[in-house]
Amino acid sequence: MNKLAKIGASALCGSLAAISAQAGEMSVTGGATATFSKGDQTTNGNPIGMNSGLTFTGSGELDNGTTFTLTITHADKAAYSSGNIVMTIPGLGSIGIDQGAGGTGLDRIDDKMPTAWEETNGTSVGTGLQTVSGVGGASNIEWTLDEGMLPDGASVYLAHSPKAGGTSANDKGTGGDSGGVGAGWDVVVEHSGLTDGLNIFGGYSTIDQEQDAMATGYSGERTAVAIGATYAVGGFTLGYQYSKDNRQQNEGTNYYENDAFGISFNVNDDLSISMGIHNSERNHANGTTTSNDASSIQAAYSMGGASLKIARTSVDNANYSTAVASQKDGYTLALTLAF
Repeated sequence: MNKLAKIGASALCGSLAAISAQAGEMSVTGGATATFSKGDQTTNGNPIGMNSGLTFTGSGELDNGTTFTLTITHADKAAYSSGNIVMTIPGLGSIGIDQGAGGTGLDRIDDKMPTAWEETNGTSVGTGLQTVSGVGGASNIEWTLDEGMLPDGASVYLAHSPKAGGTSANDKGTGGDSGGVGAGWDVVVEHSGLTDGLNIFGGYSTIDQEQDAMATGYSGERTAVAIGATYAVGGFTLGYQYSKDNRQQNEGTNYYENDAFGISFNVNDDLSISMGIHNSERNHANGTTTSNDASSIQAAYSMGGASLKIARTSVDNANYSTAVASQKDGYTLALTLAF
């Protein structure tokens, strides 16, 4: 290749690179959290913990106005922790492929109670609470309807998983054995336009399961439902929701049934406090039941890019066990730095 050809090739590559750079952009956000955790009725090791996380977001736009977003979360693991691709099509809405990020399908309303920091079962005290996830617990495709198709304040989400029990897979790969679990569908509706401060929500999920007369099989399809509301007035937000996960297992769990309550108060722009209660009941296939009752009092204070948070959590019958060791109390203190 002569010098002129080399110069021409270099110029072409530079032009293509420039076009690619203009077609989209990539941003990185993240944070670091240090925690101190101690349980009153458990064996405590070193109470100091740390989490670091990075979220990579790439976005671009097609000629017809369709925008796309890739989100990858890296949280203290060699491989990425979760990822999703979302395409927003004018007049149609958003279509997303989720692979481990969660918050899709019925999982988006598994616990919508107001809180200063974390869900009742999200602190260092292991409650073992089982809520609902639907196909949001597996790789799935979700359609978020365009707001122009709906009444003001309404949102509708439809999610589908071809194998709701399969594991995540790389490109050109497939998930592993689904254990008799087949395809599933979720529908979720939220509405915040009925009156100021009120948000109501509800959802339903159905997942195919192979029915088997053997003790290790299922007696029918797995269905789940969640319904609830939050209401904000002044600095207060109150909430209640009900959920049920009907697992239909011939051996083990027949269903989980839950009631969740929450109240939060924004003292000012920087300080908030909350209390959450989650009462759950596990119905065993043999007809017996076990309760799991947890509560958490929390506070969070922000100082610019830093936040100081604390939670005091108690649980009776953690992991649905009546053993003495399953009656737990503890607290978690966290300092989060965002960048």
